[in-house]
Amino acid sequence: MDRVIGSQPFVLGDEVQAFEREIAAYLGVKHAIGVSSGTDALTVALLALGIGPGDEVITTPFTFFATTGAILRVGATPVFADIDPATYNLDPRRVAAALSPRTRAILPVHLFGLAADMSALSALAREHDLFLIEDAAQAIGAEALGQRVGSLGTFGCFSFFPTKNLGAFGDAGLVCTNDARLAEVARGLRGHGFSPKHFSRQLGGNFRLDALQAAVLRVKLPHLDDWNRARRSNAALYREALPAHSRLSLPQEHGAAHVYHQFVVATADRARLEQHLMARGIASERYYPHPIHLQETCRHLGYGVGDFPVTEAAAEQALALPVFPDLEPWMLDRVAQAIREF
Repeated sequence: MDRVIGSQPFVLGDEVQAFEREIAAYLGVKHAIGVSSGTDALTVALLALGIGPGDEVITTPFTFFATTGAILRVGATPVFADIDPATYNLDPRRVAAALSPRTRAILPVHLFGLAADMSALSALAREHDLFLIEDAAQAIGAEALGQRVGSLGTFGCFSFFPTKNLGAFGDAGLVCTNDARLAEVARGLRGHGFSPKHFSRQLGGNFRLDALQAAVLRVKLPHLDDWNRARRSNAALYREALPAHSRLSLPQEHGAAHVYHQFVVATADRARLEQHLMARGIASERYYPHPIHLQETCRHLGYGVGDFPVTEAAAEQALALPVFPDLEPWMLDRVAQAIREF
């Protein structure tokens, strides 16, 4: 940070370019483009692919709103498909049923740190000549098909919001791709579509990455794998300490593929369990209590209660427990003991 302040290229510049090279190598992609947030990463990807009014993008109704918001912002129509009850990720069979002649892309979310079923989703995208955009905001470092997430689709999109597994000191994001032409388009879009400077060839936006954020991320990136290993270790301790119970389900285990951005359990007694933990000084969080298809900004899409029953059940039952890397074994034991008591 002192280096950036001393040289004063506060937006883009050498620091951002260095970060882009380093994270491209980490992800195993040819091109990485730093942007201002994970939401903007999704927007840039959609714009770069020319997705807009009249186009449909199939995605999940069970995630953070930014995924759907980016689709709406470019003028396209989000089409929802229900999730797999075991993984909370898009169910490829439901995606196949939602395809239409207007479908241009599939936009899966690697939710809570677990990769979606990229084998099935990639096959669908190839069969129907669709773009595949990965929302990997919660899953940096996770793997699927022997590759890191973000490297498997047409575009990969990441968030470096401070609470993410790799977090900046504010908002920051990334778009990555193996397509040189699309990478060049994305770079232009993040800076008002200028090429050259002050000459707008396409309508973009101010989606640039701050150099200070890039500097922070460069320092933290070498620690990411250790932090993810700590999250997996914490998840394993939970599994040992929480025996199988008919009223409590634990997240599916996928070994090194899962990076546990969240450790999400499910119970029909969520409200009471939440209160029980709070009374003992233990934080928990509901992810996500309001399914996207039932939110006000999506009313015009025509969905209603009962359209996506797996999503709606998850919204009523899912509860995230502390899993961050700095937890100590006694802390995890305290959480597990409180749950066993309940």
